[in-house]
Amino acid sequence: EDPRQELVVALAGPMVNVVIAGALFTWILLTSAFTPLADIGVSTGPFLERLLVVNVMLVLFNILPAFPMDGGRVVRALLAMRMEYTRATQTAATLGQGLAMVFGLIGLLTGHFMLLFIALFVWIGAAQEASAVQMKYALGGIPVNRAMITDFQTLSPTDRLQTPVELLLRGFQQDFPVLWGNELIGVLTRSDLLAGLAQKGPDATVQEFMRRDFMTADPLEMLESALARLQECQCHTVPVVRNGEVVGLLTTDNLGEFMMVQSALERGRRATA
Repeated sequence: EDPRQELVVALAGPMVNVVIAGALFTWILLTSAFTPLADIGVSTGPFLERLLVVNVMLVLFNILPAFPMDGGRVVRALLAMRMEYTRATQTAATLGQGLAMVFGLIGLLTGHFMLLFIALFVWIGAAQEASAVQMKYALGGIPVNRAMITDFQTLSPTDRLQTPVELLLRGFQQDFPVLWGNELIGVLTRSDLLAGLAQKGPDATVQEFMRRDFMTADPLEMLESALARLQECQCHTVPVVRNGEVVGLLTTDNLGEFMMVQSALERGRRATA
């Protein structure tokens, strides 16, 4: 990431509201007298002055030095000019969560529940941003075949549901590729299996409940793009296919374990550096 480019982009958002507020202020100043701020509400007061107040509030809210607001990105960009990007993100996220705690404390003491809502919003946003950047950098430049599961079970479309039940209870695998010969024709997920058992029992066949609309990954594509595919389909498992043959499974659990291993290795390298 280019911190200078991020700084420009992050500042552009609040600046739009600054320009709008400045134009409204100038127009009101030249054409009429200002209404006292106490007389301006959500539905009361001149429209242009209400719009001016809204833009000023948006600027103040957006420049808070916390994710996911632009102010948090400004802080990260400035820090990233002096330190590594993931560390800058973590520092900015920690600052944002500290600010969230302050907002939450003030909200509790004063009874302003909107501050509690803002505190929760800022806390979650900071945590998500830090997690997303750490994941992106942990997986960047690493192919799928480095993290995929190669010891897995497959099903036939004519298998009874009792077969995946036994496999599920006997091992770690939750979702099963369904093959016709060597061709991947479906995926039976754990939720599909449970739904099938509830509807028709263990003697129903796999093909009745397997998913025919599924996503796959290539073993040579980058983990970052494969993770985006996992998140897009909101599924636990993506079959890894090469030349029409299933060569592995990429699961959210295995990705998490791979990232923990990578993190431990990175800490070891830093300790010995």
